[in-house]
Amino acid sequence: MAIEIKHADDDDLRELLLSDEDSAAVQRAAKHVESCESCRTRLDQMAGSSELDDRVREMLSDYPWDAVPNVSHVAASLRSVVRVPDRTNHVGDELDFLGPPSHPELLGRLGRYEIERVIGQGGMGIVLKAHDSELNRPVAVKVLAKHLAHSGAARARFAREAKAAAAVVHEHVVAIHNVDADRDHPFLVMQFVAGESLQSRVDRDGPLHVKEILRIGIQAASGLSAAHEQGVVHRDVKPANILLENGVERVLLTDFGLARTVDDASLTQTGVIAGTPHYMSPEQANGQPTDHRTDLFSLGAVLYFMATGHPPFRAERAMGVLNRVCHDRQKPLWQVAENLPDELSVLVDRLLEKQPAKRFSSADVVRDQLNKMLAQLQQPKSGFGRTLRRFSMRYPRRLVAAGVLVATVSIAALVIARLPDVTPTPDSTLQSTPPVVIPSESTSASTSSVLPVLDAQESAEFAARMDELRTRLDALNPHEAFSFLPTSELNQTETLQSLHQRLERLQENETNESQFNPSGDQR
Repeated sequence: MAIEIKHADDDDLRELLLSDEDSAAVQRAAKHVESCESCRTRLDQMAGSSELDDRVREMLSDYPWDAVPNVSHVAASLRSVVRVPDRTNHVGDELDFLGPPSHPELLGRLGRYEIERVIGQGGMGIVLKAHDSELNRPVAVKVLAKHLAHSGAARARFAREAKAAAAVVHEHVVAIHNVDADRDHPFLVMQFVAGESLQSRVDRDGPLHVKEILRIGIQAASGLSAAHEQGVVHRDVKPANILLENGVERVLLTDFGLARTVDDASLTQTGVIAGTPHYMSPEQANGQPTDHRTDLFSLGAVLYFMATGHPPFRAERAMGVLNRVCHDRQKPLWQVAENLPDELSVLVDRLLEKQPAKRFSSADVVRDQLNKMLAQLQQPKSGFGRTLRRFSMRYPRRLVAAGVLVATVSIAALVIARLPDVTPTPDSTLQSTPPVVIPSESTSASTSSVLPVLDAQESAEFAARMDELRTRLDALNPHEAFSFLPTSELNQTETLQSLHQRLERLQENETNESQFNPSGDQR
């Protein structure tokens, strides 16, 4: 017996999406959903957007199933299940604001612009290729999406894009030809670029050659420099917004939808995260005020993408990407991509610094650095100097440590080499006092003209030593067997060495007398 339920809960709807359609739970939920509009709405919300389903159906319908072995017998059943959505009605709904076309092959008319085809479509609007009937030139027309046309904030942002982009006139920025923001469906007319985006190029061909990376980086930096000179910060620099013109492959920046002027005080800090997570700067991710250096961070992420084929910070979800942008350090390019100059790896690392103050000061500096690398690449150098430079860029901390060690050893060796050679003398007692030369009696005649030069302290020390020797001699010469001159006269006629010699002779005499007097009687 079938059980009727008032409303299907989330578990029932989840069973309907994921479980076997023959199960009783799925059949019960399906029967209720068919008759309950509220539950059908909830089921559509849980299932998500139908855009992915449409893309999968389109891909499966075009696949050559008949050529695949062992599956040709199911090709017919697949085609019966997979139905390609009717794009005509879908485009017609999006373009119902267009006037009747002047030619059956055209989609419609918007003022003086004949709409030929759809170039791209995004959350903010749709981009159309058109022909300017008055100026006879191809143009691109960007129309604000229908669901945003009645939003005051969306219209303000759209007008801000037009104003910001129109203020920047440069060969590497897509030019704005006309703006009509007062219509029910605002649009702007810009230069049509025959080519593809950098995102499409890398997705198709993989990582680019180093010369292409440098060339594209130079031109992108030039376009950013022109915008920054006008006080405009792009805030959404990413591969999809960098166009490569066919033939010469001139690089042009486009989509200033998130651009802001530096003096726009009402929009500098809203706390709302705006941008593309993979190429967003940490200050954008944190909802902090931004300046021109936020574009330099995004440019560094674009250079990393061109060299590796993927952005520097990746995660399964957007919040995970933002967390890595704010806190994690990217893997250096020289560890990920081969045959790249280390100078490029160092430049990208500096552009991706978390703190804006540590990045380059301007886009001009980045452009000049890239130009220098391109010139060095065209005239490569080799040898020990190049190897040392590569080592210093890849292992700067190791090189600094080695330099400090070498400097320390060198300074120590220099100090040791300059130390005086101090050799101790046998008679340390006599050497401890400064030598004083006073002519003796035997040499007084020849050296009487040479007098000692003593300062006050040395004279006092010399007199004290002489008095000490006099006392010792008096003790050994109680019967005044020897006569002495006054100290003042000794200073002129006797030397300290002669007094020592007399003392030694007295000691020898006493020794001899004791040998001849075995009883040990003293005199």
